[in-house]
Amino acid sequence: MSSSIRLIPSGFSFLDQNWGGIYRGGSYLLVGPRKSGRTLLGLQFALESAKSSEVCLYFTNMRPKDLMIQAASLNFDIQSYMNQNLIIVVRLAPPNDIYEMYNPDDYLLEYLNDIITVVNQYNPSRIIFDEMTPYVGFRNLDLLKEAFLGTLETIEEKNITSLFVVGEPATQKTNSIIEILASYVTGVIYLQKTINKFETRYDGGQVTITPNVGHTEGQFSARYKIEPFKGVTVETSTPEPQVNREAKTSVKDISAPEAEEFSNQPLKQIYSMPSEPYSFTNVYNYSDFLLLLNNQIALYKSTGQSFNLISFKLDPASQIKGLLSINQLQNAIRLSTHKKDKICVVDNKVLVLLVKGNLKSAIDLMSGVQNNLPSHDTNYIQTVLEYVSIFNVEVDERIDNAESMMDIINSAESSQFQSYMPISKYIG
Repeated sequence: MSSSIRLIPSGFSFLDQNWGGIYRGGSYLLVGPRKSGRTLLGLQFALESAKSSEVCLYFTNMRPKDLMIQAASLNFDIQSYMNQNLIIVVRLAPPNDIYEMYNPDDYLLEYLNDIITVVNQYNPSRIIFDEMTPYVGFRNLDLLKEAFLGTLETIEEKNITSLFVVGEPATQKTNSIIEILASYVTGVIYLQKTINKFETRYDGGQVTITPNVGHTEGQFSARYKIEPFKGVTVETSTPEPQVNREAKTSVKDISAPEAEEFSNQPLKQIYSMPSEPYSFTNVYNYSDFLLLLNNQIALYKSTGQSFNLISFKLDPASQIKGLLSINQLQNAIRLSTHKKDKICVVDNKVLVLLVKGNLKSAIDLMSGVQNNLPSHDTNYIQTVLEYVSIFNVEVDERIDNAESMMDIINSAESSQFQSYMPISKYIG
Protein backbone atom coordinates (compact mmCIF):
# COMPACT_ATOMS: atom_id res chain seq x y z
CA MET A 1 0.00 0.00 0.00
CA SER A 2 1.24 3.47 -0.81
CA SER A 3 -0.06 5.06 2.39
CA SER A 4 -1.21 4.10 5.87
CA ILE A 5 -4.33 1.95 6.10
CA ARG A 6 -7.39 3.56 7.64
CA LEU A 7 -11.14 3.09 7.73
CA ILE A 8 -13.40 5.19 5.51
CA PRO A 9 -17.23 5.38 5.30
CA SER A 10 -18.82 2.90 2.92
CA GLY A 11 -22.22 4.53 2.43
CA PHE A 12 -23.98 1.53 4.04
CA SER A 13 -24.83 2.39 7.66
CA PHE A 14 -25.02 -1.24 8.84
CA LEU A 15 -21.45 -1.91 7.73
CA ASP A 16 -20.16 1.43 9.02
CA GLN A 17 -21.78 0.96 12.44
CA ASN A 18 -20.51 -2.57 12.97
CA TRP A 19 -17.09 -2.42 11.29
CA GLY A 20 -16.42 1.29 11.56
CA GLY A 21 -16.26 1.53 7.76
CA ILE A 22 -14.21 -0.13 5.05
CA TYR A 23 -10.44 -0.21 4.70
CA ARG A 24 -8.83 2.28 2.36
CA GLY A 25 -7.29 0.07 -0.30
CA GLY A 26 -9.40 -2.93 0.72
CA SER A 27 -11.51 -5.06 -1.63
CA TYR A 28 -15.08 -6.18 -0.99
CA LEU A 29 -17.42 -8.64 -2.67
CA LEU A 30 -21.18 -8.03 -2.75
CA VAL A 31 -23.22 -11.16 -3.46
CA GLY A 32 -26.96 -11.31 -3.96
CA PRO A 33 -29.76 -12.53 -6.24
CA ARG A 34 -31.58 -10.44 -8.80
CA LYS A 35 -33.59 -7.53 -7.32
CA SER A 36 -31.96 -7.90 -3.93
CA GLY A 37 -30.65 -4.31 -3.90
CA ARG A 38 -27.14 -4.98 -5.21
CA THR A 39 -27.04 -2.07 -7.65
CA LEU A 40 -28.55 0.31 -5.12
CA LEU A 41 -25.91 -0.64 -2.57
CA GLY A 42 -23.20 -0.17 -5.19
CA LEU A 43 -24.57 3.29 -5.92
CA GLN A 44 -24.53 4.08 -2.19
CA PHE A 45 -20.81 3.24 -2.19
CA ALA A 46 -20.32 5.51 -5.20
CA LEU A 47 -22.30 8.36 -3.63
CA GLU A 48 -20.21 8.19 -0.45
CA SER A 49 -17.10 8.48 -2.57
CA ALA A 50 -18.45 11.46 -4.53
CA LYS A 51 -19.54 13.25 -1.34
CA SER A 52 -15.93 13.00 -0.18
CA SER A 53 -14.78 14.59 -3.48
CA GLU A 54 -13.01 11.38 -4.46
CA VAL A 55 -12.99 9.96 -7.98
CA CYS A 56 -15.02 6.76 -8.37
CA LEU A 57 -14.88 4.48 -11.41
CA TYR A 58 -18.23 2.77 -11.93
CA PHE A 59 -18.13 -0.24 -14.28
CA THR A 60 -21.56 -1.37 -15.47
CA ASN A 61 -23.35 -3.04 -18.36
CA MET A 62 -26.54 -1.05 -17.67
CA ARG A 63 -27.80 1.54 -20.11
CA PRO A 64 -26.89 5.08 -18.95
CA LYS A 65 -30.53 6.11 -18.59
CA ASP A 66 -31.33 3.06 -16.45
CA LEU A 67 -28.37 3.81 -14.18
CA MET A 68 -29.53 7.41 -13.76
CA ILE A 69 -33.04 6.24 -12.85
CA GLN A 70 -31.64 3.83 -10.26
CA ALA A 71 -29.52 6.61 -8.78
CA ALA A 72 -32.51 8.98 -8.73
CA SER A 73 -34.36 6.47 -6.54
CA LEU A 74 -31.68 7.28 -3.92
CA ASN A 75 -32.14 11.02 -4.46
CA PHE A 76 -28.69 10.79 -6.05
CA ASP A 77 -28.08 13.10 -9.01
CA ILE A 78 -25.36 11.00 -10.54
CA GLN A 79 -25.21 13.19 -13.65
CA SER A 80 -23.98 16.19 -11.64
CA TYR A 81 -21.10 14.16 -10.20
CA MET A 82 -20.32 12.80 -13.67
CA ASN A 83 -20.10 16.38 -14.94
CA GLN A 84 -17.54 17.09 -12.20
CA ASN A 85 -15.58 13.94 -13.16
CA LEU A 86 -16.05 12.59 -9.63
CA ILE A 87 -17.98 9.58 -10.92
CA ILE A 88 -16.76 8.10 -14.19
CA VAL A 89 -19.16 5.55 -15.63
CA VAL A 90 -17.54 2.89 -17.82
CA ARG A 91 -20.07 0.85 -19.74
CA LEU A 92 -18.95 -2.66 -20.69
CA ALA A 93 -20.65 -4.73 -23.33
CA PRO A 94 -21.85 -8.03 -21.83
CA PRO A 95 -19.84 -11.00 -23.17
CA ASN A 96 -22.89 -12.87 -24.44
CA ASP A 97 -21.28 -14.46 -27.50
CA ILE A 98 -17.86 -15.46 -26.24
CA TYR A 99 -19.07 -18.54 -24.40
CA GLU A 100 -19.76 -20.16 -27.77
CA MET A 101 -16.12 -19.77 -28.73
CA TYR A 102 -13.45 -22.41 -28.43
CA ASN A 103 -11.64 -20.73 -25.54
CA PRO A 104 -13.72 -17.96 -23.94
CA ASP A 105 -11.25 -17.63 -21.05
CA ASP A 106 -8.88 -15.65 -23.28
CA TYR A 107 -11.58 -13.06 -23.91
CA LEU A 108 -12.64 -12.92 -20.26
CA LEU A 109 -9.02 -12.31 -19.36
CA GLU A 110 -9.07 -9.25 -21.60
CA TYR A 111 -12.01 -7.81 -19.64
CA LEU A 112 -10.05 -8.05 -16.38
CA ASN A 113 -7.02 -6.50 -18.08
CA ASP A 114 -9.23 -3.67 -19.31
CA ILE A 115 -10.05 -2.83 -15.68
CA ILE A 116 -6.37 -2.17 -15.02
CA THR A 117 -6.06 -0.10 -18.20
CA VAL A 118 -8.94 2.18 -17.20
CA VAL A 119 -7.73 2.38 -13.59
CA ASN A 120 -4.31 3.52 -14.78
CA GLN A 121 -5.97 6.14 -16.94
CA TYR A 122 -8.15 7.76 -14.25
CA ASN A 123 -6.34 6.87 -10.99
CA PRO A 124 -9.56 6.73 -8.90
CA SER A 125 -9.95 6.39 -5.14
CA ARG A 126 -12.68 3.75 -5.49
CA ILE A 127 -13.91 1.39 -8.17
CA ILE A 128 -17.27 -0.38 -8.32
CA PHE A 129 -17.90 -3.23 -10.76
CA ASP A 130 -21.64 -3.78 -11.13
CA GLU A 131 -22.03 -6.48 -12.01
CA MET A 132 -19.09 -8.78 -12.53
CA THR A 133 -20.90 -12.10 -12.92
CA PRO A 134 -20.77 -12.30 -16.77
CA TYR A 135 -17.03 -11.58 -16.78
CA VAL A 136 -15.79 -14.28 -14.39
CA GLY A 137 -17.33 -17.40 -15.94
CA PHE A 138 -13.93 -18.98 -16.57
CA ARG A 139 -13.75 -22.62 -17.57
CA ASN A 140 -10.26 -22.86 -16.10
CA LEU A 141 -10.67 -21.92 -12.44
CA ASP A 142 -6.93 -21.85 -11.86
CA LEU A 143 -6.69 -19.15 -14.52
CA LEU A 144 -9.51 -17.25 -12.78
CA LYS A 145 -7.60 -17.38 -9.49
CA GLU A 146 -4.45 -16.05 -11.13
CA ALA A 147 -6.26 -13.33 -13.11
CA PHE A 148 -8.47 -12.09 -10.28
CA LEU A 149 -5.66 -12.07 -7.73
CA GLY A 150 -3.45 -10.17 -10.17
CA THR A 151 -6.21 -7.62 -10.75
CA LEU A 152 -6.75 -7.17 -7.00
CA GLU A 153 -3.07 -6.76 -6.23
CA THR A 154 -2.65 -4.13 -8.93
CA ILE A 155 -5.65 -2.18 -7.64
CA GLU A 156 -4.65 -2.50 -3.98
CA GLU A 157 -1.08 -1.40 -4.73
CA LYS A 158 -2.58 1.92 -5.85
CA ASN A 159 -4.50 2.14 -2.54
CA ILE A 160 -7.83 1.97 -4.37
CA THR A 161 -10.88 0.66 -2.51
CA SER A 162 -12.93 -1.75 -4.63
CA LEU A 163 -16.41 -3.28 -4.56
CA PHE A 164 -17.21 -6.19 -6.88
CA VAL A 165 -20.88 -7.09 -7.32
CA VAL A 166 -21.82 -10.64 -8.36
CA GLY A 167 -25.00 -12.67 -8.57
CA GLU A 168 -26.00 -15.40 -6.17
CA PRO A 169 -24.55 -18.73 -7.39
CA ALA A 170 -27.14 -21.05 -8.93
CA THR A 171 -24.94 -24.04 -9.85
CA GLN A 172 -21.98 -25.89 -8.41
CA LYS A 173 -19.71 -24.30 -11.00
CA THR A 174 -20.83 -20.74 -10.24
CA ASN A 175 -20.59 -21.49 -6.53
CA SER A 176 -16.94 -22.47 -7.02
CA ILE A 177 -16.34 -19.21 -8.91
CA ILE A 178 -17.87 -17.13 -6.11
CA GLU A 179 -15.82 -19.02 -3.53
CA ILE A 180 -12.64 -18.13 -5.41
CA LEU A 181 -13.55 -14.45 -5.56
CA ALA A 182 -14.61 -14.41 -1.89
CA SER A 183 -11.36 -16.03 -0.75
CA TYR A 184 -9.22 -13.13 -1.97
CA VAL A 185 -11.22 -10.06 -0.89
CA THR A 186 -11.09 -8.20 2.42
CA GLY A 187 -14.74 -8.86 3.24
CA VAL A 188 -17.99 -10.20 1.81
CA ILE A 189 -21.48 -8.65 1.88
CA TYR A 190 -24.29 -11.12 1.21
CA LEU A 191 -27.87 -10.06 0.46
CA GLN A 192 -30.57 -12.71 0.75
CA LYS A 193 -33.91 -11.31 -0.31
CA THR A 194 -37.31 -12.18 1.12
CA ILE A 195 -39.48 -14.10 -1.27
CA ASN A 196 -42.96 -12.62 -1.73
CA LYS A 197 -45.34 -15.29 -3.02
CA PHE A 198 -47.30 -12.74 -5.02
CA GLU A 199 -44.10 -11.15 -6.46
CA THR A 200 -45.86 -7.80 -6.42
CA ARG A 201 -43.52 -5.97 -4.09
CA TYR A 202 -40.07 -6.30 -2.57
CA ASP A 203 -39.88 -6.67 1.19
CA GLY A 204 -36.11 -6.71 1.78
CA GLY A 205 -34.31 -9.62 3.35
CA GLN A 206 -31.25 -10.64 5.35
CA VAL A 207 -27.82 -9.01 5.04
CA THR A 208 -24.65 -10.63 6.37
CA ILE A 209 -21.18 -9.07 6.43
CA THR A 210 -18.25 -11.46 6.81
CA PRO A 211 -14.59 -10.40 7.15
CA ASN A 212 -11.66 -12.24 5.62
CA VAL A 213 -8.90 -9.84 6.64
CA GLY A 214 -9.07 -7.31 9.48
CA HIS A 215 -12.50 -6.21 10.76
CA THR A 216 -11.87 -8.14 13.97
CA GLU A 217 -15.35 -7.17 15.17
CA GLY A 218 -16.48 -10.27 13.24
CA GLN A 219 -19.55 -11.30 11.29
CA PHE A 220 -22.91 -9.50 11.61
CA SER A 221 -26.38 -10.22 10.23
CA ALA A 222 -29.58 -8.21 10.24
CA ARG A 223 -32.85 -7.68 8.41
CA TYR A 224 -32.66 -5.05 5.70
CA LYS A 225 -35.16 -3.24 3.52
CA ILE A 226 -35.16 -0.91 0.55
CA GLU A 227 -36.57 2.53 1.20
CA PRO A 228 -37.34 5.28 -1.35
CA PHE A 229 -34.58 7.92 -1.45
CA LYS A 230 -32.53 5.95 1.11
CA GLY A 231 -31.72 2.68 -0.62
CA VAL A 232 -30.64 -0.37 1.36
CA THR A 233 -31.15 0.32 5.06
CA VAL A 234 -31.07 -1.65 8.29
CA GLU A 235 -33.06 -0.69 11.35
CA THR A 236 -31.02 -0.65 14.54
CA SER A 237 -32.89 -0.43 17.78
CA THR A 238 -31.94 -0.79 21.42
CA PRO A 239 -34.10 -3.31 23.27
CA GLU A 240 -35.75 -2.09 26.42
CA PRO A 241 -35.14 -4.09 29.60
CA GLN A 242 -38.03 -6.49 30.09
CA VAL A 243 -39.28 -5.73 33.57
CA ASN A 244 -42.71 -5.82 35.14
CA ARG A 245 -44.65 -2.72 36.12
CA GLU A 246 -43.72 -2.99 39.77
CA ALA A 247 -40.07 -2.86 38.82
CA LYS A 248 -40.60 0.53 37.17
CA THR A 249 -42.45 1.92 40.19
CA SER A 250 -40.59 4.42 42.34
CA VAL A 251 -41.16 4.73 46.11
CA LYS A 252 -41.69 8.46 45.54
CA ASP A 253 -44.76 7.65 43.43
CA ILE A 254 -46.72 5.87 46.17
CA SER A 255 -48.19 6.98 49.44
CA ALA A 256 -46.44 6.41 52.77
CA PRO A 257 -48.54 3.38 53.89
CA GLU A 258 -48.17 1.82 50.46
CA ALA A 259 -44.46 2.54 50.49
CA GLU A 260 -44.05 0.80 53.82
CA GLU A 261 -45.97 -2.22 52.56
CA PHE A 262 -43.94 -2.16 49.37
CA SER A 263 -40.60 -2.06 51.18
CA ASN A 264 -41.53 -5.03 53.35
CA GLN A 265 -42.20 -7.31 50.37
CA PRO A 266 -39.47 -9.77 49.37
CA LEU A 267 -37.33 -8.22 46.63
CA LYS A 268 -37.67 -11.38 44.56
CA GLN A 269 -41.42 -10.77 44.29
CA ILE A 270 -41.00 -7.10 43.38
CA TYR A 271 -38.30 -7.40 40.72
CA SER A 272 -38.81 -10.30 38.34
CA MET A 273 -36.07 -11.17 35.86
CA PRO A 274 -36.77 -11.60 32.13
CA SER A 275 -36.44 -15.12 30.85
CA GLU A 276 -34.98 -14.15 27.45
CA PRO A 277 -31.46 -12.75 27.03
CA TYR A 278 -30.99 -9.45 25.25
CA SER A 279 -29.31 -8.98 21.88
CA PHE A 280 -26.03 -7.09 21.60
CA THR A 281 -23.79 -5.62 18.94
CA ASN A 282 -20.56 -4.99 20.86
CA VAL A 283 -20.42 -8.26 22.82
CA TYR A 284 -17.79 -10.81 21.75
CA ASN A 285 -16.85 -14.36 22.57
CA TYR A 286 -13.73 -14.90 24.65
CA SER A 287 -11.32 -15.74 21.83
CA ASP A 288 -12.40 -12.71 19.75
CA PHE A 289 -12.20 -10.51 22.84
CA LEU A 290 -8.60 -11.62 23.47
CA LEU A 291 -7.74 -10.78 19.88
CA LEU A 292 -9.22 -7.28 20.25
CA LEU A 293 -7.40 -6.87 23.56
CA ASN A 294 -4.09 -7.83 21.95
CA ASN A 295 -4.69 -5.29 19.18
CA GLN A 296 -5.34 -2.60 21.78
CA ILE A 297 -2.16 -3.49 23.68
CA ALA A 298 -0.16 -3.29 20.43
CA LEU A 299 -1.70 0.13 19.74
CA TYR A 300 -0.70 1.28 23.24
CA LYS A 301 2.89 0.16 22.73
CA SER A 302 3.15 1.95 19.38
CA THR A 303 1.21 5.16 20.12
CA GLY A 304 0.91 5.36 23.92
CA GLN A 305 -2.91 5.40 23.74
CA SER A 306 -4.00 4.21 27.18
CA PHE A 307 -7.04 2.07 27.91
CA ASN A 308 -8.76 0.30 30.79
CA LEU A 309 -9.97 -3.25 31.26
CA ILE A 310 -12.76 -3.45 33.83
CA SER A 311 -14.19 -6.66 35.24
CA PHE A 312 -17.69 -6.58 36.72
CA LYS A 313 -18.28 -9.60 38.94
CA LEU A 314 -21.80 -10.64 39.92
CA ASP A 315 -22.33 -12.56 43.17
CA PRO A 316 -24.20 -15.80 42.28
CA ALA A 317 -26.51 -15.11 45.23
CA SER A 318 -28.01 -12.25 43.24
CA GLN A 319 -29.40 -14.65 40.65
CA ILE A 320 -30.53 -17.15 43.28
CA LYS A 321 -32.51 -14.41 45.03
CA GLY A 322 -33.96 -13.23 41.72
CA LEU A 323 -32.43 -9.76 41.99
CA LEU A 324 -30.17 -9.49 38.96
CA SER A 325 -29.07 -11.96 36.31
CA ILE A 326 -25.81 -11.92 34.38
CA ASN A 327 -27.86 -11.07 31.25
CA GLN A 328 -29.38 -8.05 32.98
CA LEU A 329 -25.97 -6.89 34.19
CA GLN A 330 -24.58 -7.35 30.70
CA ASN A 331 -27.43 -5.30 29.25
CA ALA A 332 -26.95 -2.48 31.78
CA ILE A 333 -23.24 -2.39 30.90
CA ARG A 334 -23.92 -2.45 27.15
CA LEU A 335 -26.32 0.49 27.46
CA SER A 336 -23.62 2.40 29.35
CA THR A 337 -20.75 1.86 26.89
CA HIS A 338 -19.83 3.42 23.59
CA LYS A 339 -19.97 1.26 20.48
CA LYS A 340 -16.18 1.34 20.18
CA ASP A 341 -15.91 -0.31 23.63
CA LYS A 342 -15.87 -4.12 23.74
CA ILE A 343 -17.72 -6.50 26.08
CA CYS A 344 -17.22 -10.16 26.93
CA VAL A 345 -19.04 -12.41 29.42
CA VAL A 346 -16.98 -15.05 31.24
CA ASP A 347 -18.88 -17.12 33.82
CA ASN A 348 -20.14 -14.62 36.40
CA LYS A 349 -17.99 -11.74 35.12
CA VAL A 350 -18.59 -9.11 32.44
CA LEU A 351 -15.34 -7.76 30.99
CA VAL A 352 -15.30 -4.29 29.43
CA LEU A 353 -12.50 -2.92 27.26
CA LEU A 354 -12.71 0.88 27.46
CA VAL A 355 -10.82 1.78 24.31
CA LYS A 356 -10.01 5.33 25.42
CA GLY A 357 -10.38 4.78 29.12
CA ASN A 358 -9.13 6.45 32.26
CA LEU A 359 -10.28 6.52 35.89
CA LYS A 360 -12.96 9.12 35.16
CA SER A 361 -14.41 7.16 32.25
CA ALA A 362 -14.40 4.03 34.41
CA ILE A 363 -16.38 5.81 37.13
CA ASP A 364 -18.75 7.24 34.49
CA LEU A 365 -19.31 3.70 33.25
CA MET A 366 -20.19 2.50 36.76
CA SER A 367 -22.65 5.36 37.18
CA GLY A 368 -24.19 4.47 33.84
CA VAL A 369 -24.61 0.84 34.92
CA GLN A 370 -26.47 2.01 38.01
CA ASN A 371 -28.77 4.16 35.89
CA ASN A 372 -29.49 1.30 33.48
CA LEU A 373 -30.41 -1.36 36.04
CA PRO A 374 -33.87 -2.93 35.55
CA SER A 375 -35.39 -0.64 38.16
CA HIS A 376 -34.74 2.87 39.44
CA ASP A 377 -36.17 2.13 42.87
CA THR A 378 -33.70 3.33 45.52
CA ASN A 379 -34.07 0.26 47.74
CA TYR A 380 -33.50 -2.05 44.80
CA ILE A 381 -30.40 -0.21 43.59
CA GLN A 382 -28.83 -0.13 47.04
CA THR A 383 -29.47 -3.83 47.49
CA VAL A 384 -28.29 -4.94 44.06
CA LEU A 385 -25.10 -2.89 44.05
CA GLU A 386 -23.88 -4.90 47.04
CA TYR A 387 -23.84 -7.94 44.78
CA VAL A 388 -21.81 -6.28 42.00
CA SER A 389 -18.07 -5.71 42.45
CA ILE A 390 -15.43 -4.45 40.06
CA PHE A 391 -11.72 -4.67 39.37
CA ASN A 392 -10.08 -2.06 37.15
CA VAL A 393 -6.79 -2.52 35.27
CA GLU A 394 -5.12 0.31 33.37
CA VAL A 395 -2.61 -0.79 30.74
CA ASP A 396 1.07 -0.10 31.43
CA GLU A 397 4.47 -1.23 30.15
CA ARG A 398 4.45 -4.34 32.32
CA ILE A 399 1.62 -5.86 30.28
CA ASP A 400 2.90 -7.81 27.27
CA ASN A 401 -0.27 -9.35 25.85
CA ALA A 402 -3.93 -10.17 26.48
CA GLU A 403 -3.11 -13.30 28.47
CA SER A 404 -0.97 -11.38 30.95
CA MET A 405 -3.71 -8.80 31.40
CA MET A 406 -6.27 -11.52 32.00
CA ASP A 407 -3.93 -13.13 34.55
CA ILE A 408 -4.15 -9.90 36.56
CA ILE A 409 -7.95 -10.04 36.38
CA ASN A 410 -8.08 -13.69 37.43
CA SER A 411 -5.60 -13.28 40.28
CA ALA A 412 -7.65 -10.41 41.73
CA GLU A 413 -10.22 -12.88 43.07
CA SER A 414 -7.70 -14.56 45.34
CA SER A 415 -5.27 -11.72 46.09
CA GLN A 416 -5.53 -9.78 49.32
CA PHE A 417 -3.70 -6.80 47.82
CA GLN A 418 -5.50 -6.51 44.49
CA SER A 419 -9.11 -7.52 44.89
CA TYR A 420 -12.60 -6.72 43.69
CA MET A 421 -14.39 -3.84 45.38
CA PRO A 422 -18.17 -3.30 45.59
CA ILE A 423 -19.29 -0.87 42.91
CA SER A 424 -20.99 1.22 45.62
CA LYS A 425 -17.52 2.16 46.96
CA TYR A 426 -16.80 4.03 43.72
CA ILE A 427 -20.10 5.80 43.09
CA GLY A 428 -21.19 6.38 46.67
